[in-house]
Amino acid sequence: MNRKEFIEKFSILSFGLATIPKLYANNLNRNEIPGLKSDINGILDLPEGFSYSIISQQGDKMDDGLLVPSNADGMTCIDMGNNKVALIRNHEIGHVPRLSTFFRNNPFGKSYRKFKRENSKYFYDIKKNKTHCFGGTSTIIYNLVTEKVESQYLSLAGTLVNCSGGKTPWGTWISCEETTIDKGTGITKNHGYNFEVVPSLTPRLTKPKPLKEMGRFRHEGVAFDQSGNVYQTEDKSDGLFYRFVPNVKQKLDKGGKLQILSFKDWRGIDTRNWKNNLVTSNQKYKVRWIDIDDVESPNNDLRIRGNAMGGAIFARGEGIFCMDDTIFFTATTGGKNKSGQIWKYEPYKNSSEGEIELFYESKNSNDLNMPDNIVLAPNGSVIVCEDGKGTDRLVSINKEKKISYLAKNALNSSEIAGVCFSPDHKTLFLNMYKPTITFAIKGPWDKV
Repeated sequence: MNRKEFIEKFSILSFGLATIPKLYANNLNRNEIPGLKSDINGILDLPEGFSYSIISQQGDKMDDGLLVPSNADGMTCIDMGNNKVALIRNHEIGHVPRLSTFFRNNPFGKSYRKFKRENSKYFYDIKKNKTHCFGGTSTIIYNLVTEKVESQYLSLAGTLVNCSGGKTPWGTWISCEETTIDKGTGITKNHGYNFEVVPSLTPRLTKPKPLKEMGRFRHEGVAFDQSGNVYQTEDKSDGLFYRFVPNVKQKLDKGGKLQILSFKDWRGIDTRNWKNNLVTSNQKYKVRWIDIDDVESPNNDLRIRGNAMGGAIFARGEGIFCMDDTIFFTATTGGKNKSGQIWKYEPYKNSSEGEIELFYESKNSNDLNMPDNIVLAPNGSVIVCEDGKGTDRLVSINKEKKISYLAKNALNSSEIAGVCFSPDHKTLFLNMYKPTITFAIKGPWDKV
């Protein structure tokens, strides 16, 4: 069973340390990477002229009395006005059996039982004040001027395997469940949905409402174009690329139609390039979108039916980001050596169709190894988090496809995730997955 499958079925049984002593650093990861300086604290290596501060970490007490949990993954930064931002951070925690050590060492702290009882109507999957579902989101209110955290709190509860998501044009966060586990064995509801999380300056749980019309599958990330269409990635080795066209903009719970991407001249193409090099870089392919029904997919066969209809297969679609109607997304295990691909999709103006190209395919895992979360720098360079074995890095790929490195996890072999910029692009925020650490990184980002 791989890491993703393990998280889906069981929570991590040991949640690491609440603080980060220097002795915790893994010296095996201290290999030098071009352009990066070794961090004296052994946590995060950065380029010359860049610096980080830890603004939140696992075990910190939040303003609602709970502790910051583990497994910090996708994240967004939302402008709240008055130099304040809301960082909404996913926690990719899965189904937890009652007899696991998780319950004896609850990472949310001793006050969690009372909190759950008082807020049970704000938990998605709960019965008689009991839940096996500990995924969700936490929110950090951060002041960009004072560079201080003003509050942090649990903002979505009772969901499962909240991996990534995407920021809406109206300033909320779509948090995605990366599981399609059915109800049963302590789980009272089906999972595999998106949830909209509303930021707040004061501690508040979002009332969870699954956005079922967006489809039930192993969601990873979402991105919006200027027309209000929502693009979605699927973290399966034979996943598809989806588009949701809402009936009402800014009202994703009011229904819409779900579509799958198909190459116009190559129905059902396998873009993974594992055996045959079917797709080449820097070549644009015309696409069309095919409507698909039965989107709640009780048999978990949405991608299978979609491929039979002509939908293109992608190798574990994960991070996705849109800038100026250009959508970039990662296929984490794409390419002949399965070390990753980055795709670029551009919709035609005043048309439902568009073009897609393989923007970058890793030929060597030393250059790029399993790209995951993604964002664009102010100058248009693609910045991706790695999620491979061993040392993971923050990688920049410019328009000429030249690679450079912006950060390296010097602490352990955990992935780094949740990359996002402040509204002024002067601060980059980043998560370490386990133990949870959230960084604010300052530096000349406009020169990346």
